[in-house]
Amino acid sequence: MILQGKTAIVTGSSRGIGAATAKLLAQEGAKVAVNYKQNEAAGKQVLTEIEKAGGTGILIQADTSVREQVEALVKQTEKELGPVDILVNNANMSFPVQPFLEFPWDGFEHKLVHEMSAAFHCCQVAAASMAQRKQGCIVIISSGLSRHPGPGFIAHSSAKSALDAFSKSLALELGPLGIRVNVVAPGLTRTDATAARMPQMEQAVAQHTPLRRVGETEDIAGVVLFYCSEWANFVTGTYLPVNGGTQMN
Repeated sequence: MILQGKTAIVTGSSRGIGAATAKLLAQEGAKVAVNYKQNEAAGKQVLTEIEKAGGTGILIQADTSVREQVEALVKQTEKELGPVDILVNNANMSFPVQPFLEFPWDGFEHKLVHEMSAAFHCCQVAAASMAQRKQGCIVIISSGLSRHPGPGFIAHSSAKSALDAFSKSLALELGPLGIRVNVVAPGLTRTDATAARMPQMEQAVAQHTPLRRVGETEDIAGVVLFYCSEWANFVTGTYLPVNGGTQMN
């Protein structure tokens, strides 16, 4: 129970990496706000699993790219669970996978602007609360594609690269206020979002991965837990790939 007494918000936690992270943080004692944008049923399922395992949580609908909804998310969390100690910025914006020469500007703009606006609003609102207590932890979920792009992923790579730079600036500015900011960059991970492409990609990726498999959501959640724990109290401004050794720093 290494997070006993902590309150966490995990954005986009109705499925995939966010859901696994919310459940693990709750398992380790944190009170968790499970956030969803549209899929209420999936969010309820995550909360049900948390509560069945003996954890504490609430379910909050919010579009994290909208400032007013983020403010309401944080306010409700503080009212029902207590001051926010941990923010996991996980909400991911959809994007088309297309070659650059065929890529529509509006699709690129939507991904970049909404990805950054969600991170900006969530981090700014949560950090204001953390700064009052001179402590806090922010974990931003990026992607290995931010440093090693793939064909058709220009919008995703660009948005996640922006998140990486944003996170380093936050670590620099918020460090004196006792707030740590770190980036987790998953490689190919088995989620419902990747399910359609997984059969074609999994074998090829696994063959070129030293650990000979693709990631599971629990692999990513475990690294997030480390950053949120006291074991990482002197760690900030880092970028940690979680890819089985596919890309080594």
